[in-house]
Amino acid sequence: MVLVVALASMGGLAVLAPLLARLLGRNAGYVLAAGFVAVAAVLGTAGPEVLAGEAPAASWPWLPRFGVSLTLRLDGLTALFCILVLGVGALILGYCPRYLRPEHRHGSIYFQLTAFGGGMLGLVLAGDLVLVYVFWELTSVLSFFLIGSVGARGNAPAVRALLVTTMGGLALLTAIVLMAVRLGTTDLAGVLAARDQLLGTPVGHAVAALLIVAAFTKSAQTPFSFWLPGAMVAITPVSAYLHAATMVKAGIYLLLRFTTVYAGRPGWSLTLLTVGLVTAIIGALRALREHDLKSLLAYSTVSQLGLLVAAIGVGTTVALAAAVLHTFAHALFKATLFMLVGIIDREAGSRDIRQISGLRRVMPVTATLTGLAGLSLAGVAPMIGFVSKESLFQGFASATLFPGAGTVAAALAVFASALTFAYGVRLLYGAFAGPTMQRTLYEPSWLFLAPAAIAAVASAALGPGVVVLNPLMHRAMRDVEPWGTPPSFQLWHGFSPELVLSGLTIALGSVLFLARNRVDRLLRRLPEDRGAQRFEAFYLTLVRLGTVVGRPDHRRSAGSYLARPVVGLVLLAVAGLGVTTGLPGAYPPSRALDWGVVVLLVAAVSAVVLMRTTLGSVAALGTVGLLVTTWFITAGAPDVALTLLLVEILTAVVAALALRGLPARLAPVHRFGALGAGVLAGLAGLAAAAGTFALTGRRDLSAAGEYYLDVAEEATGGRNVVNTILVDFRGLDTLGEISVLASVALGLTLLFAGARPVAGRLAPYEPLLGPAQRLLAPIIVALSLYLLLRGHDEPGGGFIAALVAGMAVALGTLSGGGRLRVARGLRPAPLIAIGLLVCAGVGLAVMAAGHPFLTPVKGPFGLSTSLLFDAGVFLLVLGVMVTTINRFNLAEGFPP
Repeated sequence: MVLVVALASMGGLAVLAPLLARLLGRNAGYVLAAGFVAVAAVLGTAGPEVLAGEAPAASWPWLPRFGVSLTLRLDGLTALFCILVLGVGALILGYCPRYLRPEHRHGSIYFQLTAFGGGMLGLVLAGDLVLVYVFWELTSVLSFFLIGSVGARGNAPAVRALLVTTMGGLALLTAIVLMAVRLGTTDLAGVLAARDQLLGTPVGHAVAALLIVAAFTKSAQTPFSFWLPGAMVAITPVSAYLHAATMVKAGIYLLLRFTTVYAGRPGWSLTLLTVGLVTAIIGALRALREHDLKSLLAYSTVSQLGLLVAAIGVGTTVALAAAVLHTFAHALFKATLFMLVGIIDREAGSRDIRQISGLRRVMPVTATLTGLAGLSLAGVAPMIGFVSKESLFQGFASATLFPGAGTVAAALAVFASALTFAYGVRLLYGAFAGPTMQRTLYEPSWLFLAPAAIAAVASAALGPGVVVLNPLMHRAMRDVEPWGTPPSFQLWHGFSPELVLSGLTIALGSVLFLARNRVDRLLRRLPEDRGAQRFEAFYLTLVRLGTVVGRPDHRRSAGSYLARPVVGLVLLAVAGLGVTTGLPGAYPPSRALDWGVVVLLVAAVSAVVLMRTTLGSVAALGTVGLLVTTWFITAGAPDVALTLLLVEILTAVVAALALRGLPARLAPVHRFGALGAGVLAGLAGLAAAAGTFALTGRRDLSAAGEYYLDVAEEATGGRNVVNTILVDFRGLDTLGEISVLASVALGLTLLFAGARPVAGRLAPYEPLLGPAQRLLAPIIVALSLYLLLRGHDEPGGGFIAALVAGMAVALGTLSGGGRLRVARGLRPAPLIAIGLLVCAGVGLAVMAAGHPFLTPVKGPFGLSTSLLFDAGVFLLVLGVMVTTINRFNLAEGFPP
């Protein structure tokens, strides 16, 4: 339960963040920081078990048929990343109150940062691959919103970051599907344990490639590294937390996790080593060329992530241990540097080292803290960055992929690290040495400095005291490489080759710094980082292609919309005739009533074709729908008939609103056009008739149908099989479908944002519809509630009840031209939100009680989870109805 409490607490903090911001303003960050520390303390209670080699876990069935569960597991590697997520998160939230300005939307920023912390915590705690994917994508979406929160200048970088990382998310999802199909499980521990089974087939190679793509996009490796520097338009707390310490480490976490499966495989190792070292060198070169401190740190992050990926690619015990330690060290010193650069930017008004210098005289504390973090970045003793960098050198030297691999990898790592030393010294020298250009500056408050000071002092103290991390590192290594013996870290372990490499790094880095003018001239000859421009060009090409494909849908003629699907239907029917080898069974005999309905349908369809007025065409089309409704009733499908009847009535309402701005008579059609449309319509009708004849009424009830009829009442307590399928057996499908409806309502709201309601256009109808609305509205509302309550046993349910309630809203709109409403306080957004929350909450509550997600559970007084779920459907669909009717009643929606 510790894991559940921790993750639920993060969700609670995110929900409370806007309220705390409203009560406390920007100081709400201190409360949220304390909440992060409290969650860390909760997880810390499981620390002794983890260090002892156990892995506390909690699991609930989610999709039992597919072997998917909501599983949380805490092992050594997870514990390491939990410390990063919660520890750095607490420091960042403690940093925000003094960084944020009044114009920032404090509630939104705090909500998104806290939700991101919860998403990242869920990602590393997830013990099922499907759950890993859900949290993986959640972090991408929250990153998009946080980058875009800075306004127009953040739009393009936010879109780039979202598209690149979600592309990796699709690769991860594909890998998960392949593993689930091959291994029969999505349990993470089970997948890692089935190493031989996965590697024994070509699927294993495909999974490895997909995992690499997912990790490279998230951790900004070549050629996907361009999105990370662009994301630095976000405010400094976002850059420090997401894009330096946590989100970009998700790819590192994924690679470390699957090292258990792929360590030592040539393709895996060579790809990670090569791409990682190339990324490290390119990122370091670009960082050395930067004068903006934040851009310098962005490219530095890309470079350091490259070193981590390359170390994982080496795959030896020493290299993997170094990657684990450097992951921790990098998050610590890079978050510190970002926070301190944010302080410099706030106080000096600039991040350009050519415009700020000599700050050590006016901001000595800031200079000292930056020096500590910068030395750790540069790998100088006695900082923790020195210990992790030496371990990396030792790991690279142990590479055995090909003859001389260790020498080549170590040499390239030294070169990348020398560049790191050079731009680290440039950062310190450019901002704090030289003449003081802004003599009126002074140190910020200690509250502003405290979070960065804690991290900087930790970077300094954990160098000599790195031995205190050994138990955690050993435990994490046993999860990464169960068969190896992890090394112990210490500041000084005698004269060694890696110490020589460190000295060589410092010497070469010093030369690069001292010759910085010449180096700058050489670096200016290097090609610019045009990854973002290439991506934009590719993106615009796709948009243009989509424009070409969708061009027929932008014509005013209805034929352009209908031609392609109708032609597709005809071609599908022709293909079906070509592959059909025979029809099963015999068609049941028809009834005289059926032929009567057919005759009436032919007459109604003919009226639709021959009618020349808009109102007459709509009336004839509605008649067709009512006749089909009658046919459903005679066929014994009252639920479907009732739904269709309500849809036809509401369609008439929408048509009444939509036809106000259209001419009374339809435009004339050219004879040849009418002939072509008639032929195509006839062929489509024949295709539909052939499909109906071939696919319906010629076989017995399916096994699934028999099952539902046999067990529905006993399993769910409901006699209406249609409703039990929707809310009990296939509740997850229904939840997905109503989520789509909610998205449609949101799209309508955005599409007509700012439009004005129609006033007075339907005044002639008020003498009749006004009194009718006042009389019928209470009756309609009562009927809708009755249908909702009886839906589990008789025709009705949440969807039908909401359509009935929507009729009351529609009647009110028609009777008053938009001025009269059934309930003036009826707002669609809260209805939709509450409906979704109720439906999802029912599923989660059922899981908390130990049942699979959305399993029907009976309660006292005849209540059941099915009724609650149906109530959520009712609220959401009613909100969609109110949105649709209101949006069709806008002046700007249609021509006057």
